Amino acid sequence: MKSAAARTGCMALALAALLGGCQSARVTDQPAPATRNATVTAPESAPSTAAIISTYVAIAQASYGDALVTGRQLETAVNKLLAQPSPDTLDAARSAWRAARIPYMQTEVFRFGNPVVDEWVPRVNSWPMAEGLIDYVAPSYGTESEDNNFYAANVIANPVIDDGGMSVDAGNLTPQFLAETLHNIGGVDANVATGYHAIEFLLWGQDLHGTGPGAGERPYTDYDPARCTHRNCDRRRAYLESATHLLVSDLEEMVQSWQNGGRAYEALMTKDDNGGLATLLTGMGSLAYGELAGTGLGLALSKHDPELEQDCFSDNTLWSHFYDARGIRNLWQGRYIRTNGAVVSGASLELLLRINAPAVHAEMNAKVETTDLAMEALINQSSTYDMLIAAGNTEGEALINKAVQALMEETHSIEKIISALGLPNVSIQGSDSLPAQ
Repeated sequence: MKSAAARTGCMALALAALLGGCQSARVTDQPAPATRNATVTAPESAPSTAAIISTYVAIAQASYGDALVTGRQLETAVNKLLAQPSPDTLDAARSAWRAARIPYMQTEVFRFGNPVVDEWVPRVNSWPMAEGLIDYVAPSYGTESEDNNFYAANVIANPVIDDGGMSVDAGNLTPQFLAETLHNIGGVDANVATGYHAIEFLLWGQDLHGTGPGAGERPYTDYDPARCTHRNCDRRRAYLESATHLLVSDLEEMVQSWQNGGRAYEALMTKDDNGGLATLLTGMGSLAYGELAGTGLGLALSKHDPELEQDCFSDNTLWSHFYDARGIRNLWQGRYIRTNGAVVSGASLELLLRINAPAVHAEMNAKVETTDLAMEALINQSSTYDMLIAAGNTEGEALINKAVQALMEETHSIEKIISALGLPNVSIQGSDSLPAQ
């Protein structure tokens, strides 16, 4: 079993995010006491839809803002690694990557229903990936794929790569080249060249432990020009520097997009009240059901395949899924705890339902609580996700299935909210690995 101590201290923030409801939009310096679904004295009237959407926007602005701050901290840590490669600077860069996942994963709930966000996300969080496109891989990875000419192109080792007889100049591994030429090259989604997971692979390397304990073990000397391992350290350094710079640039774009006048903000503001609430609930339901219960937790379990887990190089997967679920609760309760401890809170869907549909409210609150407990059970045990999905690990399968079931039931409650609010044409994303809703 993998020691829980292998996870960095930044993840201790997870359980500090337990929260209660609030009534008006504001930012406070300290988080509220760590209680779930805290009882709040109801006001005389339910919050307006406009006020709920205002909170939705405020949480988007804060969470993407935190993703940008931690993205810049990751870039700083990477620059220190490149300036002075050592075990310590590599560990610091890895810790910064894990910390950057905390706020980013809480933004995933804004994807579905917001086309501006959904078209942007593949640049920053695409997975699974054909890592052989980027750098060296173990022989077990293979050398070719029937559907992907670039499956093992290894652009770091090869300044010219071949596309079925056509040469692609990869001499300069600039942010522009990564974003405009290499990412999804050949029209293949698995050719992930940018974002968190490209950086993750460059910091950890392949996890060759299968469903056993252990993550990627890339040596710091892969970035040390004086003691270079696995060759091409200069190009590997250039790739990592460009990828982290590009991630920050992409996050800056999304932060701007949620400001007054930005693309995501203005697209939301063109919708009427029902459209705004439909967007909010589409995000909650689609993340809970199709994305998290299905693609995130259920798919790799059904195939017992660690290659299908999200943070497969770092073994950070359970934490990423934990914060996905936290993002859903943030929108339900209208409350987000920033990375600096400040709290953004306001008029909430939870408050609206508590006043106007108390039975539906009580059911949803109970389902959110059940999901919280199931996700906490996953992060509080000592095995990583790839170990839990191993064939024959009945305890691991039970823990994951409990979380999947909780998320599915939470989605059923979200559908009841949609019905109670009379919202037409709300489509929740499904998953081939789950039964139809």
